[in-house]
Amino acid sequence: MQTASIIYTGELRTTATHLQSGTVIETDAPVDNRGKGERFSPTDLVATALGSCMLSIMGIKALDNNWAIEGTKVSVQKIMGTEPRRITGVTIVFDFPAGHNLGEKERTILERAAHTCPVAQSVHPDLVQDVTFNW
Repeated sequence: MQTASIIYTGELRTTATHLQSGTVIETDAPVDNRGKGERFSPTDLVATALGSCMLSIMGIKALDNNWAIEGTKVSVQKIMGTEPRRITGVTIVFDFPAGHNLGEKERTILERAAHTCPVAQSVHPDLVQDVTFNW
């Protein structure tokens, strides 16, 4: 079963449709690569997918154990390299809400879960994943 359908709409923009839900994402090439930078770039989506995947896997662990992590925020910074142009690193910072009441054991379980998310395991091993957990 296909996951998505993508159409090139011109001017370095694409429109991707998630076939199961109908959700649409538009992308632009970044300004530093001849694009408008008015939407996520494809490489922005890769970096963002890493943060979202980590938080989703943590959410599964939290749900399984009845731990509250709602309101957790993640910031993502993509670091680009050249020759070849590629993502060389992603910096991810988790900020957990006050009053989460998670002890050291629970925090360790959640941090390990984040690092084992499918996207983290799928990207090239040379990609630096700099992850900070602010409890």
